[in-house]
Amino acid sequence: MTDHCENNDALRVRDKAGADSDGSPGRGTLSVWSGEMETMFEHATQTPIVQSVSYAYENMDEWAAVATGEKSGHIYGRNSNPTTRVLEEKIRVLENAEAATSFASGMAAISNTLFTLLSPGSRVVSQKETYGGTSRLFLEFLPRFGVDIELCDTTDFAHFERAVSAGCDVLYLETPTNPTLKVLDLVPLCELAHNAGAVVIVDNTFATPINQNPLALGADLVVHSATKFLGGHSDALGGLLAGRTDLVERVFAYREINGATLGPMSAFLLIRGMKTLELRIERQNQTALAVSRFLHGHPGITEVHYPGLASHPGHEIAIRQMRGFGGVLSFTLAGDPSRLSRFLESLEWVHLAAHLGGVETIAGPPRTTSHVELTTVERSALGISENLIRYSVGIENSEDLISDLSAALDATA
Repeated sequence: MTDHCENNDALRVRDKAGADSDGSPGRGTLSVWSGEMETMFEHATQTPIVQSVSYAYENMDEWAAVATGEKSGHIYGRNSNPTTRVLEEKIRVLENAEAATSFASGMAAISNTLFTLLSPGSRVVSQKETYGGTSRLFLEFLPRFGVDIELCDTTDFAHFERAVSAGCDVLYLETPTNPTLKVLDLVPLCELAHNAGAVVIVDNTFATPINQNPLALGADLVVHSATKFLGGHSDALGGLLAGRTDLVERVFAYREINGATLGPMSAFLLIRGMKTLELRIERQNQTALAVSRFLHGHPGITEVHYPGLASHPGHEIAIRQMRGFGGVLSFTLAGDPSRLSRFLESLEWVHLAAHLGGVETIAGPPRTTSHVELTTVERSALGISENLIRYSVGIENSEDLISDLSAALDATA
């Protein structure tokens, strides 16, 4: 695990000042350079793809030193890799974390973290509205191993207070939520959990470290589906975890044996994507806000969920803890549920797909995307109607997306 925590000392010192401090590098600069400030193989300017399973040493003493963690290096591809280490350093710096590690997918990051920290008799407090795969862990898999789960009304702080006071080992949060974009106030929730001795984990996939840093708001660990906004090009799966060294080391030790290892080719693609992260997120922030404002109040739409709208219940919290409101919104079509298919099929500048965070706009209903694992009744209990559409804006011109939505709404009125 030492090589996952090893950092460029100069970069670490500058980063500790915080990307918002005077004289420190901005997030765009850190997205490009973090993990890549040392001279690379043959003086390459881009991180090489190290497609090697094993790493050879000329003498046993050096090999033993690396194997026991006394010296930095690599032993076996399931454990670590030079390419993936660069990706881990990028997220460590951008989240201003002590350590970071990687996984084969976002769900691998979430599940490995939870299974590391929980044992039979442990108790998790979370919210009712989490990503569908996470919900399934809470509703099906973890209870089978004797883990007690209490899911709270997402924006009901009093419910969280009652649940945490009844005992809590892990408080798991997701903000903004997928797909209804509810916003949790992280600072008081983290204080509540820490007073009970709990570890706080926050899924920061929707916000990204460009818009929000949960560790700075009190969280102990932050997880990402790097497949989404971090990679940005819809061509590589990956998951990332960043936070306290002691906790990340424990999760790494579990993942090392569990085997949910991120491959070097995927790591290379995610590194490439992260170099343009700030540019893409700033564009997507602007476009999502413009699209939300267009849809808000449109006669063909009954609800728009986006924290950038002043009418959003979590707008004031989002202003306090986020630097931007993100590239995802959701909205509910008026009329019969049969209209949804006709509307989506009328759109031109969109992929109808189970994904988000790419450079192309992506749309679809939760019943085929984020919450396909749940039944209609379970989705309804979470406030997810069958007419709800999750809309992840790309980097297209906002005017074209608004025109496209307008034409589809008119065509299916």
